[in-house]
Amino acid sequence: MAPSTNDSPLGISTSPFACRVGINGFGRIGRNLLRASLVRSDIQVVAINHTCVTVEDLIYLIRYDSSMGDLDDGTSIQIKSENLIIIDGNPITLTSERDLKKLKWDALGVDYVLECTGKFTKSHQAIEHITYGKAKRVLISAPSDSPTFVYGVNSNSYRPTEENLVISNASCTTNCVTPVLKVLHENFGVAQGFLTTIHAATRSQQVLDGYSKKNRRLGRGVFNNIIPTTTGASKAVASVLPELSSKVTGVSIRVPTPNVSMIDLTISTEKPTSLSEIISTFRVASKSSMAGVLRVTDEELVSADYNGSPYSAIIDAPACSELNPQFFKIMAWYDNEWGYSNRLLDLATHVHAAQNMQ
Repeated sequence: MAPSTNDSPLGISTSPFACRVGINGFGRIGRNLLRASLVRSDIQVVAINHTCVTVEDLIYLIRYDSSMGDLDDGTSIQIKSENLIIIDGNPITLTSERDLKKLKWDALGVDYVLECTGKFTKSHQAIEHITYGKAKRVLISAPSDSPTFVYGVNSNSYRPTEENLVISNASCTTNCVTPVLKVLHENFGVAQGFLTTIHAATRSQQVLDGYSKKNRRLGRGVFNNIIPTTTGASKAVASVLPELSSKVTGVSIRVPTPNVSMIDLTISTEKPTSLSEIISTFRVASKSSMAGVLRVTDEELVSADYNGSPYSAIIDAPACSELNPQFFKIMAWYDNEWGYSNRLLDLATHVHAAQNMQ
């Protein structure tokens, strides 16, 4: 499994066999996807459907970001028209269409749509990218009723079938916790587990107190409060790792930081073991089956130090603890924007490879 290339020079020439994607929705994930694609040769963003008023507004969002920092000064962005920009020699067609029925992805050279609006998360909605836009496949950047695949966890079970025309990349938290659970269960057996995700603020939250349809607490001001709420990750675990169905549940705690989150996973194992053996097993996985997805750190760092990390989960070895040979607390960090975006690109290239093998 190849890791996402995060430290390569910009301006990489794209392979003629690259996965050609269109991004629908240019919010936090959409913009991170574009940035992450710029340092990869195996994937090319060829179209973006956005809601910016002008192309200059769009480029401003591409260049400047309060969480991720400014785009590299060496990155060339040329405006050819309101409908076409060129980034480091790669042309990207721009559209501003809210009606999915009017998007013609095939005419734009798009094979796969990355659905990132957060609005079309149901399979019957996202399928319109295929029905009307003639895309080959759709990958939703959110939990969905569509088949769910997490790269490095159950992605090898993906097949380019009719039922997988629209798939979900799950949530950022699911992408963090399931690699951890997979390693634990395959080596020690997970008898039961409780997940707490300490989650950075998201755009869906209120800056000042207001009303939230989801629940009352989420309507409170994001930067004034620590907010207990629910997480769909515990439900998603069962769809990605069915062998852990009814064995893992959890909650989410929203905290007033702009990016980077953490999972606090308490588990009881079926086999007696030790914390040192568990950490050693994670190290082996990080260099083999989970390379590029999972990492182990021995440094005593804080959330800001993981901003821009491409990994799905970074095991914080000093923060993990053991109560007895079958009861452990595992702590892992994840950049809920950048890490997730890299995994979505990995999943897209995986889908592309499977499509080409038909």
